[in-house]
Amino acid sequence: MELCQLPLVLLLISNIYSGQTEEGPKAKVRIKPDQHVFRGETVTLRCDIDGERVSSWKYSWYKDGSVSVFSELQEHTFNSVTESDAGKFSCYGAKRGGSRTSHISDEVTLTVSNKPRLVLSVSPQKWLTEGDPVTLICEVERSSTVWTFSWFTLTASSDYGNHYKLLSDSSRGAGGNYTVSSAALNHTGVYVCSAERGKPAYNTWYSNKQPLWVTGVSPPVSLIISPSRTQHFTSVSLSLSCEEQSNSERWRVRRYTYNGWLEDCSSLWGSQTGSTCKINSSRTSDTGVYWCQSESGENSHPVNITVHLSHSESQISVLHTLSSVLTICPYLLVTVMLIFKCCRMRGITAE
Repeated sequence: MELCQLPLVLLLISNIYSGQTEEGPKAKVRIKPDQHVFRGETVTLRCDIDGERVSSWKYSWYKDGSVSVFSELQEHTFNSVTESDAGKFSCYGAKRGGSRTSHISDEVTLTVSNKPRLVLSVSPQKWLTEGDPVTLICEVERSSTVWTFSWFTLTASSDYGNHYKLLSDSSRGAGGNYTVSSAALNHTGVYVCSAERGKPAYNTWYSNKQPLWVTGVSPPVSLIISPSRTQHFTSVSLSLSCEEQSNSERWRVRRYTYNGWLEDCSSLWGSQTGSTCKINSSRTSDTGVYWCQSESGENSHPVNITVHLSHSESQISVLHTLSSVLTICPYLLVTVMLIFKCCRMRGITAE
C-alpha cells in the first residue's frame, strides 16, 4: 500500500469503527476565486462540513496525498500564490472532543499559471457608419470566472506618447462586453480593456489595441492623397489634405500605424500646415490607417496607406544582409564556391 493513501485509510477505519461510514457528514473543499488562478493572486482554500456548525469542528488539510497536515484552519490563504502552491487538496474535520469525524473530502486541483492575457475583439466589424451597432468583447484567456472589466481609449499627447483614458461609461462593459447600440462620430478611436478580480484586487495587463472608425453617411470632409493612390514606395513625398467646401482649417490629419501607435501629424513623421499634412520621405513605418478629424469629433472616411521598400532599397537590403553574413562567417563564400565546383565536376564526369 502506498504511504500517500494512509490518511484516507485511517479515516475510513475510524468511520467504520464508529459506525458512521454512511451517516457521517462529508467534508468539501472550496477554492476562491477559482481553481485556475494566476501567479500573484490571493487564493483561499475553505473546508466545509455538510450540515454542521463551523465552531464545533477542527480541520486538517492535506496536499498531493501527503501524510503531513499543512494547515489546521478552516480557511487557508495564499497571499501571493506561486506555481509551487499548485496541487491537489483535500480536508476533513473532527468534532472538538474527538466524538466524531467527517468523511475526507474529494481532492480538488489548484492550477497556477503566469499572468493572464486579455484578448479584445470587435463585432460585427471595426469599420462603421454612424448609427451602426457595435460590441467590443474582452476575454481573459484560460479563465471563465467572473471578472470586472474596465475600458479605455488611447489618446495621442503632446509628448508624442500614447496614454489610456478611462471611459466615463466604463461600467457599460460589465461581463466583458462593451456595447454601443448606435455608434456616433466621437466613438472613433483606439480601445483597450483591463480586468480585475478578488480582494485585494488582482489586475491584468492591458489587452491588445482595437481601433474603431465611425463615419457619417456623407462625411463633410475628404482625405485627399497626393500622389493619388494608396500603395507607395519608400523615400517619396506624400501630401495628405483634408478638403471641405466651407472651411478646411478646423481639420487635422490623424493616423493609426500597424505597430499600434495613434498619432497626429507631427514633426516626428510629417508637418502640418493648415489642414494639410506632408510626409517628406516616406518609410515602411508610415503604413497605417489615415483620416481627417475635427475638434468636434467629425471624421472623414479612413484610408489604408501601405508603404513598400523601393526597388533600390530592396537591393541594398539584400546586399547588406549578404555582407553581414559573409562578415560573420568568412568561409561561407569559399564553401559555396567549392560545392558549385564539385557539382560541376560531377556533371563533366557523368558526360
